[in-house]
Amino acid sequence: MRHPLPKPPSWLPVDGYILALVGTVALAALLPARGPAATVAEGASTTAVALLFFLYGARLSTREAIAGLRHWRLHLTVLACTFAVFPVLGLAARGLVPHVLPPALHTGLLFLCLVPSTVQSSIAFTSLARGNVAAAICAGSFSSLVGIVVTPLLAGLVLHGSGGGFSAGSLVPIVCQLLLPFLAGQFLRRWIGPFLTRHKKALGHVDRGSILLVVYSAFSTGMAQGIWHQVSPLRLLCLLGVEAVLLAVMLTGTSYGARRLGFGRADRIAITFAGSKKSLAAGLPMASVLFGAQAGLAVLPLMLFHQMQLMVCAVLARRWGAEADADAAAAAGPEPRREGDDRAAAAGGGSYLPGPLTRSNDSPSTSGALTEASSSRTPDSSASVSARR
Repeated sequence: MRHPLPKPPSWLPVDGYILALVGTVALAALLPARGPAATVAEGASTTAVALLFFLYGARLSTREAIAGLRHWRLHLTVLACTFAVFPVLGLAARGLVPHVLPPALHTGLLFLCLVPSTVQSSIAFTSLARGNVAAAICAGSFSSLVGIVVTPLLAGLVLHGSGGGFSAGSLVPIVCQLLLPFLAGQFLRRWIGPFLTRHKKALGHVDRGSILLVVYSAFSTGMAQGIWHQVSPLRLLCLLGVEAVLLAVMLTGTSYGARRLGFGRADRIAITFAGSKKSLAAGLPMASVLFGAQAGLAVLPLMLFHQMQLMVCAVLARRWGAEADADAAAAAGPEPRREGDDRAAAAGGGSYLPGPLTRSNDSPSTSGALTEASSSRTPDSSASVSARR
């Protein structure tokens, strides 16, 4: 007899794409690209990054982004959390080097704090929690748009002394691989937008496949250079602990700060989810451009943080959504009793008795009276009609 494999709890979302990323890392560890294969993988990775940002630009609706500017206080709050509060916390974590985190992992943690917010997961969790979905869409779009320019600039300011491998010469590949393809996608959106909409599912596979290619190339280079010997399992556990604290601080800070700023419940939910998350899809291609051969360790903190934020935010979203549904049900109040219920009870041979049984719509006594009344009235009505005819 075959027993089904145990499934993870519904509140514990294990992203299948994260499993694919882990499998790609394992493949790079076992079969890294070397020699001519490494050259081909690097060229394919560069092309994939340019394609990704071209598609990002072609999908972003400029009209919707401009319309969302009406809620400017919310968007400024999310941008401040993403590109100001996060980097400050990342810089503060420098005090953990080298006793808790090695310099390479701290550089990756600091890069994590610089990337833009997510779009898809912020929208999904905001909807599940009964928040302002439209605000989450605009906030995520603004963050991605601003991040194309702000993330490389911040990296030049804070990673230069952290061994990040960023220099002024990196601006050229950033412009060529990130900014120009994005602008080209925006320019061609009016002609290719309908095609992208019709083939959204297939292009989603292109996006994810391109990112997997970028990860394979980065980790293959790291394996060839032996950078993985710098990290021990204990250091990885320390990294997970630091990221858990970072996520808890941002979730608490965004929720409490939004309340202090006077936002309503729906807006607070959008700010909490959009302001506390980081985009894996945008961060991985940027890391390949900014760090080059050192991108393997640089993206590891981002990959771990991405899965952690999905798990924690899923629990919060379901709890807040259940609370919203309960509040809505309480505000609606009990269903009012109609006069027909009293007549039905009388027709059943009894008088109306106040109490919990007669007030409940699921009461067996009330439903029985209604059933008997309807069944007893049907033959009489048929007989009277026949007599009149």
